[in-house]
Formats: sequence, C-alpha cells, structure tokens
Amino acid sequence: MSRFPVKFFILGTILLAGVVRVSGQSDAPDVFTKGTINEQLKYLDERTRIYENYRAIREDMFRTINRNITDTLAKAKARINELSAQTAALSVRIDSLNKNLETSGNKLTSAMNTKNSIRLLGIEVNKTVYNTVMWTILAVMLFLLIAGYLTFQRNRVITVRTKKDLEDLKQEFEGYRQKVRVEREKTSLEHFNEIKKLRGGGTK
Repeated sequence: MSRFPVKFFILGTILLAGVVRVSGQSDAPDVFTKGTINEQLKYLDERTRIYENYRAIREDMFRTINRNITDTLAKAKARINELSAQTAALSVRIDSLNKNLETSGNKLTSAMNTKNSIRLLGIEVNKTVYNTVMWTILAVMLFLLIAGYLTFQRNRVITVRTKKDLEDLKQEFEGYRQKVRVEREKTSLEHFNEIKKLRGGGTK
C-alpha cells in the first residue's frame, strides 16, 4: 500500500473521531448555571485536559463562562452605582443634620442666656424644662448624625471593596481570555502545519 492512501486514511480517521466527539458533547454542567465564577473556573481547571502545555476547552463551556463573567461584571457595576447613589444621599442627609445641629446649638445657647422663665407659644416654660427638651432633641439629632456617618462609612468601605473585587475579576478574566486566545492560535497553527505536512507528503 502506498504512503499516499495511508496518510489520507489516517487523516480521515482523525477527522471522523473529532466529529463524533463534538457530536457527543453533552450540555454544559450545572456548575455553569448554578455555581459562582470561581467554581466555574475551578471546574475548568480540574476537568479540562492539558496536552503539551495547551488546555482544551469546549466551545460551549467557554461561551457560557464568558457570558457568566460578563453578567457578573454588569451586576457588580450596577451595585457600585447603587452604592454611589446611596452614599450621595447620605452625604446630603449628613449636611442637613449638621445644619440642624448647628441651629439647635444656637437656640440652646440663646436659651441659656435668657431668664429662668421663657415664654413659648404664649406659655411660660421653666428654663430647666426647656433646656431638657432642647438637650433631648440635640441628643436625638446627634445620634442620627452618628448613625448616618457610620452608615456612610460602611457603604464607602463596601464600595471600595466591590470596586477592588471588580478590578481583580476583570484582570483575572482578561488573563484567562488572553491565555485561551494564544492557546487557540497555537493549536490552529499546529493543525495547519500538520495538514500542510500531510499534503506535502502526499505529493511526493
């Protein structure tokens, strides 16, 4: 048997095996619909094979995880925008509380400089009672101010952490995408060279 038919027989067998393997692929595992991005990447790391420093990944799995990562980034961005809006609203609230606190402090100072008896809405009110009421209001407003400030700080920390996680995820995805692209190009080049060798050998 000549070399020409043998080589084409081997090439046809390889291509037929590839078609059978592709047609036999099952749907993407549940981890790609229910798992986190880290779980999906871990699944690919553990279940895909490495041959001569190249990792073979099914096209449907690659497209699924690519879509999942894009959706995750979009949700993270939306969450950041939401937290930014909440932070802005809290800043306005804190400014309002500061103004109210300043106004209450001025009223309290004015009340302490008046006589023991203060007329309020036509009623004589004892200065001690008046001061007690004002200090209570001031304490409540101070409590609201502190609570608003703590909430603002917590949201700011969450925003910073979310932004950092988003950047880390972007970098990780970009590295993974570049790695897959390089591996795909190298694999395509090797296939092309093999076909070229087979064609070159067949013409001898």
